[in-house]
Amino acid sequence: MPDLRYKPALATATEIPRPKRGEGQWALGFTEPLNKNEQSKKDDDPLNVRRRILDIYSKRGFDSIDPADLRGRFRWMGLYTQRRPGIDGGKTAVLDEEELDDRYFMMRVRSDGALLPPATVRALGEIGRDYARDTADVTDRENIQYHWIRIEDVPAIWERLEAAGLSTLEACGDSPRPFLGSPVAGVAEDEIIDGTSALEEIKRRYLGDPRFSNFPRKFKTALTGHPSHDVSPETNDVAFVGTVHPEHGPGFDVWVGGGLSTNPHLTEKLGVWVPLAQVPDVWEGVAGIFRDYGYRRLRSKARLKFLVADWGKEKFREVLENEYLHQRLIDNPSPASPLGHRDHIGVHEQKDGNLYVGVAPTVGRVSGSLLVALAEVMDEFGLAGARLTPYQKIVLLGVAPDRAEALLDALDRIGLSARPSNWRRNTMACTGIEFCKLAIVDTKQRSADLIAELERRFPDLDLGDQGITVNVNGCPNACARTQVADIGLKGQLVMDEDGNQVEGFQVHLGGATGLQANFGRKLRAHKVTSKGLDDYISSLVVNYLADREDGETFTTWVLRAEESLLRGDKTLDLVTA
Repeated sequence: MPDLRYKPALATATEIPRPKRGEGQWALGFTEPLNKNEQSKKDDDPLNVRRRILDIYSKRGFDSIDPADLRGRFRWMGLYTQRRPGIDGGKTAVLDEEELDDRYFMMRVRSDGALLPPATVRALGEIGRDYARDTADVTDRENIQYHWIRIEDVPAIWERLEAAGLSTLEACGDSPRPFLGSPVAGVAEDEIIDGTSALEEIKRRYLGDPRFSNFPRKFKTALTGHPSHDVSPETNDVAFVGTVHPEHGPGFDVWVGGGLSTNPHLTEKLGVWVPLAQVPDVWEGVAGIFRDYGYRRLRSKARLKFLVADWGKEKFREVLENEYLHQRLIDNPSPASPLGHRDHIGVHEQKDGNLYVGVAPTVGRVSGSLLVALAEVMDEFGLAGARLTPYQKIVLLGVAPDRAEALLDALDRIGLSARPSNWRRNTMACTGIEFCKLAIVDTKQRSADLIAELERRFPDLDLGDQGITVNVNGCPNACARTQVADIGLKGQLVMDEDGNQVEGFQVHLGGATGLQANFGRKLRAHKVTSKGLDDYISSLVVNYLADREDGETFTTWVLRAEESLLRGDKTLDLVTA
């Protein structure tokens, strides 16, 4: 039975909606576990597994690991077993989990929007080089992700990370997942408010706290004070978005209940004004509602988005204010959403007279050696540090204006361009079948090949901040945000022209966050083989460029375009159209 600390702090007359059947909501008295995941968390707080990793598993090896820890509680330490090599996508949903397991781990390292000085970037690179077969990926949760990690090496890796001020704690699991923070917090000229201190305080108070280590499912947080809304706030469980109150000045609106996967929802905007100092308290309240009232019966319905959809934002706000904050929030219209997204690629002015520079690794794939090389460049040019972005990019801060061009050249030499093509800038990919046990198709290498081919076919295409985004996912879980890309590709097995089952994608078109926020359009029975992807996207891009009106975004064009143009059944003449 849950500890009394999990109960709301004060009983009120607030009317709580009750489902027609029990959904495992603790605050309504349903405290008995209703699935194996809930039972495992009840048997032992997953935070306790750290001690077993240090004292037992790292010393005795992989075969000593309790299965309940291996496939459950390890996630709270940022560890998943990776996919065993040689298993094709057709077996993903057929084999038992233990048949998919390799004896190596994926490890996630949180950055939580923090500034990473050169020494920290170097430490991240050295870990990848020394313990992860030189792997390292920048993820769209602002993490560094390694592969090929041995359980025997985990204590040494943790020691290095902690010396650099980093952690893997609760990077996975039913926990406060890594926070998204604005990559330009505190330096951007047009920033509304710097929320860095709020994220730091949330992390200090709640990360590793047993009161918040057992949510019904993952709990994703984003915070930005930048007007570009550069953390994809629409797709997080809770987001704090910079706004201005006519009397109280800069603060944050609160958005709740976003999430994608197989049942996507965009956040509901509460329309409030929260001062910087109160953000951690509001975070605790939203997290508390999820913990206490979230659905725990079915994993497929356990995200906060389902509770918000059932309650509505008015009821959610009422419960937040009455049961958790014990005060009314200040009303304030939600801030206007920008058109498109801001990835901060290129060279931009800071408010202190220096510059920041955004660079684009190809679909987030770097390496330990590349991160070490980046740290050397950062030291050479005296940079303040780096931040990771929600678009698998890296932003470098504190660039002296008179050294900017030399820095760009140095970055090009190590393979990190601040002057990327549309395709390198705007393509994201999840881990895919190379390492992920849920994946059905290859993503990282397929996306890199796609980028190279589109660069060859469209060498001069420059759409600026309104470039065409391509998000490639290896399964339906939408880790690379399939549904909110101009072109979203969801991996699945499809039939080719000869009737063979091959890797391919379901296509989502015209999705977006920001002003045009919506989920991409799916065309009936429209799927593309991986082999045919280059030609299909080329046809789609040509049709958009030929048929668009002045200033028309890809999202707007998709809404009105003929279906034959979207399917690639017909390709217009770009020269004469």
